[in-house]
Amino acid sequence: MKQYEAVIGLEVHVELATKTKIFCGCSTEFGGAPNTHTCPVCTGMPGSLPVLNKKVVEFALKAGIAANCKVSRYCKFDRKNYFYPDNPQNYQISQLYLPICRNGWVEIETSAGKKKVRIHEMHMEEDAGKLIHDEWEDCSLVDYNRSGVPLIEIVSEPDMENAEEVIAYLEKLRCMMQYLGVSDCKLQEGSMRADVNLSVREAGTRAMGTRTEMKNLNSFKAIARAIEGERERQIELLETGRAVMQETRRWDDNKESSYTMRSKEDAKDYRYFPDPDLPPIHISEAWINDVCASIPELREEKQERYQKKYGLPAYDAGLLTESRALSELFEETAKVCGNAKKAANWFMGEVLRLMKEKSLEPEQLRFSPGHLADLILMVEKKEVSAQNAKRVFERVFEEDIDPVAYIEEQGMKIVEDTSLLNDVLNRILDENPGPFSELLGGKEKVFGFFVGKLMKELRGKASPDTVREALAKEIVKRS
Repeated sequence: MKQYEAVIGLEVHVELATKTKIFCGCSTEFGGAPNTHTCPVCTGMPGSLPVLNKKVVEFALKAGIAANCKVSRYCKFDRKNYFYPDNPQNYQISQLYLPICRNGWVEIETSAGKKKVRIHEMHMEEDAGKLIHDEWEDCSLVDYNRSGVPLIEIVSEPDMENAEEVIAYLEKLRCMMQYLGVSDCKLQEGSMRADVNLSVREAGTRAMGTRTEMKNLNSFKAIARAIEGERERQIELLETGRAVMQETRRWDDNKESSYTMRSKEDAKDYRYFPDPDLPPIHISEAWINDVCASIPELREEKQERYQKKYGLPAYDAGLLTESRALSELFEETAKVCGNAKKAANWFMGEVLRLMKEKSLEPEQLRFSPGHLADLILMVEKKEVSAQNAKRVFERVFEEDIDPVAYIEEQGMKIVEDTSLLNDVLNRILDENPGPFSELLGGKEKVFGFFVGKLMKELRGKASPDTVREALAKEIVKRS
């Protein structure tokens, strides 16, 4: 049997996090009542005229520069003509001939090692509205709130070969855009979407096969399954002597199969022409320099700094920098408590555990770095036991309570009351003569039994070290 390889390129649409739309002043906020964030411009009313949002250009420049693209000093908008119910103008304002950025690259890392994925171009355009299918009424409704929301479309070269590389590339873009602050890249809200162009060819050959495009992919898992499914479908066609048709297909993740939507269009099918209502954009060197100066420390730089400055392992640095929001919380906590390694241990342990348990994203965390820092310092000063501190942090995590006040109110602070410790110790030893005899007889495991009972009885009012020391002394005294 012949061996085949996949050739994959992506068109990634990223909604930009501007407050208003690309050509009008309507809100871009997600989740409003249908058709409430609209005006004559974004609903395509006759006589309305677009006005470009400068912030969109700045965000596109920032994304392009971070992705090592060459900036076009002169670019313009074009009309992409097509009819669809969610496209009120019957055309989309996009960029075909002179996109804002070209010829970039990002580096990804997979199990096979590092690899550069080239970016053919990055262009600005407006989003379409959204069709809502009402099965009960057997009709489709149109919500134009999303119409006119600014997008950048990032078109890669066909440099990827499998689902692992595609997911690594998408994760790299998502992380980059979030760090830059140009998009939240929430796949579940549609602010990051990917169209997958895939073809297969006989392994070792240079000629490209016939490609298909798969749309409507809204999760990384669905994208991975769609790639594997389409790869197998095309190989089966070639093995049985049939041709692969150039077409747009829709992936049904529930059925784990794809079906034809329409034949694949070329640029000529859209009858592109320069938009007559929008002047060209001239991008000066000074503007580019200003944008470059506004680019924050990105993930790779932050990872390296965490390892050098804080002495963190590469694995810890990688997890702590997966999200800009998480890294900012960590850094502020480390700054306040003055101990980055202890702060990292809490984030790697309790913070990530509770995030997973409660299915929260880093952007949803609401606890104060200062409150976690206070808790870390109290543990270091032996003012509260580590076990009680973890219990208190659950309340800090959920309600952002003041841990110092809460520990005082609940009587959880370690007071090292020697008389209380001795009273409890003697009582527990007297109540458990059998285990104590075993301890005197050399059964060392029973020591832990008594430490546990003492800690439970004292409710954290004595440190484990103090309890162990007092128990050891009493054993010597009673031997």
